[in-house]
This record gives sequence, structure tokens and C-alpha cells, in this order.
Amino acid sequence: MRAFVVGLMLTAAPLAAQRVTPVEPSAKGPTIAPSPVTEDYFGTKVTDRFRGLEALDAPALDWMRAQGKVTRSILDTIAPRAAYLAKMSALTGAFGTVKDPQIGAARLFFQERAPGHDQFDLMVREADGSKRRLIDMAAYIAAHGKVPHAIDYFTPNRDGTKVAVGISAAGSEDSRLSVIDAATGATLAGPLDRAQFGSVSWLDDSSGLFFVRLQALKPGQAISDKYNDATVAFWNFTGEPMTVVGSAQHLGPNTDPIRTSFVVVVPGAAQAILVVANGVAPEAEGWVAPLADAVTGTAKWRKVIATADAVTKLSADKDRIVLLTHADAPTFKVTTMPWSGTAATATTLVAAKASRINESVAVAHDGVYIGGREGLNARPIRVANGVTTAIKLPYDGSMGDIVADPLRDGAYLELDSRVHPPTTFRLAGGMLTDLGLETRPALDYAKYRAVELTATAKDGAKVPMTVLTVAGPMTARPLLLDAYGSYGISALPSFNPRQLAFVDAGGTFVECNVRGGGELGDAWRLGGKDANKPNTWRDAIACGEALIAAGYTTKDQLAISGTSAGGIMVGRAATERPDLFAAAISRVADSNAMRSETMVSGPANIPEFGTVKDVQGFKNLYAM
Repeated sequence: MRAFVVGLMLTAAPLAAQRVTPVEPSAKGPTIAPSPVTEDYFGTKVTDRFRGLEALDAPALDWMRAQGKVTRSILDTIAPRAAYLAKMSALTGAFGTVKDPQIGAARLFFQERAPGHDQFDLMVREADGSKRRLIDMAAYIAAHGKVPHAIDYFTPNRDGTKVAVGISAAGSEDSRLSVIDAATGATLAGPLDRAQFGSVSWLDDSSGLFFVRLQALKPGQAISDKYNDATVAFWNFTGEPMTVVGSAQHLGPNTDPIRTSFVVVVPGAAQAILVVANGVAPEAEGWVAPLADAVTGTAKWRKVIATADAVTKLSADKDRIVLLTHADAPTFKVTTMPWSGTAATATTLVAAKASRINESVAVAHDGVYIGGREGLNARPIRVANGVTTAIKLPYDGSMGDIVADPLRDGAYLELDSRVHPPTTFRLAGGMLTDLGLETRPALDYAKYRAVELTATAKDGAKVPMTVLTVAGPMTARPLLLDAYGSYGISALPSFNPRQLAFVDAGGTFVECNVRGGGELGDAWRLGGKDANKPNTWRDAIACGEALIAAGYTTKDQLAISGTSAGGIMVGRAATERPDLFAAAISRVADSNAMRSETMVSGPANIPEFGTVKDVQGFKNLYAM
């Protein structure tokens, strides 16, 4: 495989007409001396040639900076790149982006990055349809020494008069939790440190809230312990929050320091729900106890959800708990139980179907709203009084979790597609209303074409993918193939102005829904996990081969990309089939899976990738 230069894919004029000659470095890049460490794993010796880089000491940092300078010098030789980046930035910046709508009585809170802004602000939409800025992050940053800050999460209280907000500095994600007035934006309490995980849940009367708090590391304690022994704290806004659940404190049923607990308060319910998550595993366990006891840390929790119940999401009102589960249901079913019951004895509300993936549940006053898909396209439904009603959408696309309040009728959802910008809708009485939250430029979307295709994997599995290209006759074009394939996360067709700019420049973008993701249900997730992980990168290889065979691209125009856990996919696809790809982009990537569990977030990822401490786990990770 040729050395990869990002800018080769980024030209201002159509790439089909203007091919850029690959730029080879004029001299060898900076080097650093190997620091090999050899370890024996169950009789197999593995040498990590550059283990010393993990120390991030001065020589390692100097080497990385020098590599960056060399890379920049190569990119700067690609003349069309600057104009392309300017066009892409202008197009992206012309859109206003909205995310994370949340209900606070008649108010709707959300984050918005307005056109030309760098950060998401906290916004509120009033009952009359007017909207205003509650936290202006540009002003916030200016007031905090011009150090960049970002909103990590927020949760309004029941009546929409207060908002709990987590904000972190300089990309750290080390959130500090504050409570602000929803009318003025004034800080009412906080900030509290060690609030990165948030998981805020308010009492009905707003006299306090639960949240997850990380431990305070002691001097000399390993940074890898940071996320262990997280607690649930109750905060009444006077003094220090009180720990009410914690493995180290022997409060609550969880004794595993790696597992994270959080408390859910349900409007009008006399009991609270304690959810315990096993790292990144999708299945959680659950307990219930009187809310009054949960507040004081004296709760005697009753287990109602076991790992074997395969519950991945829940929603509730004062009378029932609604569960999303893949127990005996690879495409997921929805069940319901009274507060006095258990998941094992829950009754089925929506049965699993081979043709439909159920993805989310939200209990509203007028029924249960269920997000789901047929293939890659959203097909939400509402169940009320034993009747299931399909919710008609204006076009095929994807949507996030439906947002609802058990005290109010209706719900909110956001819909988009490759060629439709995101739109936030209010759903009431079976009708969708565009709330007009998003800002978007006038654009001719008819010049783009979105296509759904399948590739046949080596073992015969049919792998879905979505293509974004130019409308009109198909010709072979430079093509960027992206995939992820971990945690059961679904990479669904979504809108991205950068991809439109890439198509305008002569390219084609493709998302390959490889195994390990959740696009086709839990069996699809398990098909790319543990000993089956090679299916993840081999599915991507199959997508590349199919796109070439169909005439969308050629080997010398095909690039593959992966981000984070997608680094496993891109790294192994490129090393297994170097002849297939002209370029590989590995972004903030997991490129050495055998060392992942030693990172700060590593232990939480063991349920997904395994551990080198057992034979099969080592074999799986070694293959990655």
C-alpha cells in the first residue's frame, strides 16, 4: 500500500478531471529509537517494539511533533487543498446544528451551534415558540480567561425552571456540574468537580438531584484508576453531596469497582431505579427501592433486571417500567412490567420481527413511543391502549432516540438522511411539526444521490452500505469508505455537509455497516465481536471489492477510514488487503488492541474486546 497523504483526496476542482500526483516525502521522516518489550502470553511471545512511547516523555513528544511538521509540509505541497478546505469550511459553517433536545415542562432545552460559531450554546424554546440563548459559550469562554470550554451534558428539572449543566475545559471532558436558573442563566449552585459521567436525575420538587461522581485520586494513585469506584451522589445544593451508592463504600448492591451505577427518578413514582452498567456492555442490571430511602443512602434495593434479561434501555412512568431487550429476540422486543414485578416476568408490548429492529423506548402520557428501523431507515411507532400506530415520516432517514415526558402527551424526534439536513419535530396527535430550530443555507440537494447497496462477505453474509455520490450517470470516482463496527453502535445514514463538499469536489462517500455494529440487530453485533472480530474488517474489504465491481471506484482511487474503535477495522483491512486500498485514514484509532486495557478507559472496554489475561481473550486481541 502506498504511503498515505490525506490531501490527495481533497481537491478543489472535480477529482475525476484533476488527478493529483501522489507526493512522496523527499527525505526520511524523523525517527525514534525502539524501546522493545517482549511478553509471553500463554506460550506466545509478543514484542512491542515501541512500548516506551506510552510514557509520553520529552523524546516521544518531540518525535510526534516532528512527525506532524513533516506531514504538514507534505500536505502544504498539494496546491488545490487550501481552496477545498475553505469551501468545505464555508459550507459546514453555514449550517446551524441542534442536538440533545430535552423536556422541562412546556419548555424544550437543546444545544445549538449557530452558523459561524465554534461551540454549542445551551438554548431554550418557550411554549410560544420563541427561543433564546441560556448559556452563551463565547461569553463563558471570555469570562474564563479565554480557555476553551464546552458543554458536556445538561438536564432540566421537571418544571423547566432550573438546569443542571456539566462543562469542561480545554477538551478534558472533566465536567464540573452546576445548577443554573432557566430564566436568567445565573448559577444557583456549584460547580462540583469529578462529574464527568453526569447521569443527572432530579427529584420531582427540585430539592435535589442524583449524579455520578468519580473518585478523588490519592497522591501516587494510578491514573488508570480514575473511572473505578465511581459513586452515585445526592446533592441538595447545600454543602458537599452525599454518597448514596458506591462499591468502595459498601452502599448498594454493586461490588465491582469497574461497573458504574446511576439512579433514575421517575415523575410521580414512589420508587427509584438503580441501573448498574458493566463498562461498555449494552446489557445492564437494575434494582428498585423507595425513593425516600435512596435519597438518604439507606435503600434496600430489590433486583428486578438481571444481565440474562438482556435489557439495553428502559423508560417508565409511575405505574410501569418499559424495557428494550434482546432476550430471545435478536432484533429486540419491548416488554412492560409493574414496579412490583421483574424483567423475567414482564409481558411483551411489541414483539420482535425479523424485518424490524426496535431501538429505543420513551414513555409519554399518551402512550409508549418506540424508535425502530426497517433496514437502515427509521420506522417509529406508538403503542397506546393496545393499539400500535405507525408514525409517518416525511422521508426515509435516520433518527436518534425519541424524547418524551411521562407527564405530557406527544414526543420529540430528530430526523435526517444523507441528503436531508437534520430537523427537530414535535410529534402530537399523530402529526409531525417542524419546530424550526435548525438554520440551513439554500442548497440544491437534487444534485446528490443516496443509494443503498449490499456487499457479500467472505462467509456469505450480506453487508449493507450507503453511498453518497453525484446525481446522474455513474462513473468511477475517488471514494472514501468509512466503517466502525463495535459496541453495537449503528452507523446510520446521516447528514454531513463535509461529505457533500467531498462529492462536489468529485468524490463519493460510502458508509459500510460492518458486523460488530448494531445495524441488523444483536446477532449482527455479536458477529463482529470477540473471536468473530475479523468479520469487522473483512466486511469492510467486501464493501470495497463490491464498490469496485459495481463501477463506483477503482483500486487506485479507494481510501478507507476508521475512527476510535474503528481503528481496528481500518488497520486490519489495510494490512490484510494492502493491494485493495490506495489510502488509509486511522483517526484517534485503537491500533494496538492488546494494550487498550491499560488505558484510563481500558477496563470499561473489556466487555467489548476482552482481556489478554485469559487465553481466548489474548487470541482475539492478538488477531486485532
